[in-house]
Amino acid sequence: VIIAGSILFIILLLYTILYPLFNKTPKASIHMHAEITGLKNLVIPTYRKIAVALDFSENDTAILAAAVVPAAVLVRRKDRTLMTATPSVVINSDAGNGVGYTGLRIRGSDATRINMTINGIPYNDAESQGLFFVNLPDFASSVNSIQVQRGVGTSSNGAGAFGATMNFSTNEVNTNAYAEINNSGGSFNTWKHTVKAGTGLIADHFTLDARLSKVSSDGFVDRASSDLKSYYLSGAYLTEKSSLRFNVFSGKEKTYQAWNGIPESMLDTDRTYNSSGTEKPGDPYENETDNYQQDHFQLLFNHQFNPRLSFNTALFLSKGKGYYENYRAGEAFSDYGLPDQGTVTETDLVRQLWLDNKYYGQVLSVQYKSSKSELTIGGGWNRYDGHHFGQVPWAATGFPINYRWYDLNAYKTDVNGYAKYQYSFNSALSAFGDIQYRRVLYNLGGFRNNPDLRSRNIYDFVNPKFGLSYNQNNYQVYVSYAMGNKEPNRDDFEAGFTQLPKAERLHDFELGFEKKDANFSWSAVLYYMQYKNQLIQTGKINDVGVQTRTNVPDSYRAGIELQAKAVVTNWLNLSGNLTLSRNRIRNFSEFIDDYDLGEQKVITHGETDISFSPAVTGFGAVNVTPFRNLELNLFSKYVSRQYLDNTSDKSRSIDDYFVQDIRVAYTFKKLLAKEISLSAQVYNLFDRKYESNGYTFSYYYGGALTTENYYFPMAGVNFMVGLNVKL
Repeated sequence: VIIAGSILFIILLLYTILYPLFNKTPKASIHMHAEITGLKNLVIPTYRKIAVALDFSENDTAILAAAVVPAAVLVRRKDRTLMTATPSVVINSDAGNGVGYTGLRIRGSDATRINMTINGIPYNDAESQGLFFVNLPDFASSVNSIQVQRGVGTSSNGAGAFGATMNFSTNEVNTNAYAEINNSGGSFNTWKHTVKAGTGLIADHFTLDARLSKVSSDGFVDRASSDLKSYYLSGAYLTEKSSLRFNVFSGKEKTYQAWNGIPESMLDTDRTYNSSGTEKPGDPYENETDNYQQDHFQLLFNHQFNPRLSFNTALFLSKGKGYYENYRAGEAFSDYGLPDQGTVTETDLVRQLWLDNKYYGQVLSVQYKSSKSELTIGGGWNRYDGHHFGQVPWAATGFPINYRWYDLNAYKTDVNGYAKYQYSFNSALSAFGDIQYRRVLYNLGGFRNNPDLRSRNIYDFVNPKFGLSYNQNNYQVYVSYAMGNKEPNRDDFEAGFTQLPKAERLHDFELGFEKKDANFSWSAVLYYMQYKNQLIQTGKINDVGVQTRTNVPDSYRAGIELQAKAVVTNWLNLSGNLTLSRNRIRNFSEFIDDYDLGEQKVITHGETDISFSPAVTGFGAVNVTPFRNLELNLFSKYVSRQYLDNTSDKSRSIDDYFVQDIRVAYTFKKLLAKEISLSAQVYNLFDRKYESNGYTFSYYYGGALTTENYYFPMAGVNFMVGLNVKL
């Protein structure tokens, strides 16, 4: 598969370069008026269409609860609130102000269940399956549009999606030269600086786009600082029927660790407390940091053979390297494989947990369209090579310089193929079918705390999907079924060393209604997601802030997602969404450590709520344009109670919250520059004290049950102001 795909890529690459030299047909006119505002029934002009993305679902009959964040919205919300408007989304932040380590959940599923692609290329970390947005600082400044599919969604390249799929597109063609400078600053010494520029279309064939960004913040939480840098560079060669594009982008981050949270007892007295670094005597250790750089290389080729037949492929490479650094007091020599120093058995030290990895592969697809049908056949392969090692750069005594106490490798290979077929019976009724096959080979060469725990696993998954859609008079009704299967991640294998974690299976049923008019649109999606062996978060975290998970045999998520948008007048429009859901484990057993007896107690709870799965989420926006060039926006977000574990115990939960942000922007046209925009945004307008995330653990000691809750507080009222200049 790898050799054949590479040969095919080279042949078509030569074809697109040589074809224009021997075929001098007149050039078609270029029209660039359409914006990417949706991905169903989308008409993209020739140059733009061949350069957008490999995996966006242009004409899927049933898009499966999809939402698109278009370019116009990205301009307004290119900040910490970008995804909050999407139905069923909950955002969290370690630092408390949305800078640095942030996370999201969709329909209660965390980032390990959300499949993300950039221009059709998989982005999720292959081992943890997570999404580390901190490694892509200010990436939204290079994004043209984002598509979010909730639920399993259609087949795509990358790990199976249990919560959603997010597709980011950066490949829109800019035909005119441009330059833009964006600067903003605000609370907690937060700064963002961005410079971007593009050549436009040169000699009818070439374009070059570039961006450079720097983001820094002290964070709301003590010492939760962030120092983030990134760049993006994209060059394209375009012909009448082909495009060849090379993207290079990189992110480098240094963040002070804030993933311990704060004890529940301190929420009312010291909400900014940070225990990281406090093992050092005296002042906290100043370099208790996370340091990582990730570099991405993408080579994308698209070709349209004729109006019916087209081909897309891409090669990619991601390289990452970095470490966590910690000051540890009273560490035993034996834990590091060293002998005691006479009567001295422990020492203070500084340690670094390193990861050096490469992730590379290829994706490709062929599309054939007729008057009533469309067939897509595609697939891909990728390989992950991970090197985990630990180093001690300093110790008070007894350690060699830069001593390495573990050195482990992990390898993962993913090969997948799929076929999607869509058929229109008439102008209103259509159907689609979709089947995907995945094979995953995962070799784990041990873990830091269990170096002898090695594992080799092979998973074979078949994921069918099908649906019907009816469109008439601006109404759409669709029904769909999709199956998803997903392998455990690295942490699941370590946490489940006494019992091998099982792969998960999801049956996703969706029924959707949508009505679109010029002044009022609404939609409703009902979903039922039945899981077998779902890996749910236990509420505990490990020593690098990762939630531990365990299989439960039988669980489900069911709900309704409502959306509406109204244009009230030419200066006022309203929009919002509301999700009502029920997320349950049918028979949950809790395991609690008993330190008195040296065993675990088992408590059977019956049917319980799934952790971190709020029953209600909602978002509302009021957008006012009182006069030309002035825009006012009020955003509101509600999230109901979230349980920290799976016991439905209110004493182990995050309280519900309702917060508002307000934004004001004024744009000067052709005043010293093409466009100058001034903006100001106030977050948490009414200074609500709330928490976005947390964890819990319980144990028996001294004959009593003790439960300890930790939370991640969010900042009170805070602000950002910005100046954007387009030249």
